[in-house]
Amino acid sequence: MILLLNGAFGIGKTSVARIVVSRLPRAVLYDPELIGIALQRLARAAGRDIPDFQDLRLWRRLTVAALRVVRLFRRNVVVPMAFSDAGYLQEIRAGIRRFESRQFHVCLVAPIEVVRQRLQNRQVDPADAAWQDRRAAECCAVHQGAAFATQVDADRDVNEIADEILRMVTAA
Repeated sequence: MILLLNGAFGIGKTSVARIVVSRLPRAVLYDPELIGIALQRLARAAGRDIPDFQDLRLWRRLTVAALRVVRLFRRNVVVPMAFSDAGYLQEIRAGIRRFESRQFHVCLVAPIEVVRQRLQNRQVDPADAAWQDRRAAECCAVHQGAAFATQVDADRDVNEIADEILRMVTAA
């Protein structure tokens, strides 16, 4: 099974993902941001500025390819990622469907005030903080839409969130 754990920056995706992985048999956390960061660095070295690696078709294709490889070795793959573009999310999901029939997309949602408070608790470069705040606000707004269902309330303890998600995926 592949679980796409979506949500705004700072909402707690990685914290929840770690708990879910620890409770699922033969599970692994896979973070596709690592591919994106590498592609951004390569682009900068070539003199191109890529503000959001999700805009790169290559990133989306490599993400699907990497998930296919990871899925060969692990029964369950949990993917924390902040998708706000419904088209990109659907492209990734369509790619996954080509090799994995058990796929879930869960979107963690919370009021922007909650997310901003969590972001303030992080220690990040001020330039990155402004970008994260902008992206968090964007995500919080769009994640209310139908393209980002099934929504899970993230304004509570991470263990409660993980329990709810585990009930969803094991019941299906």
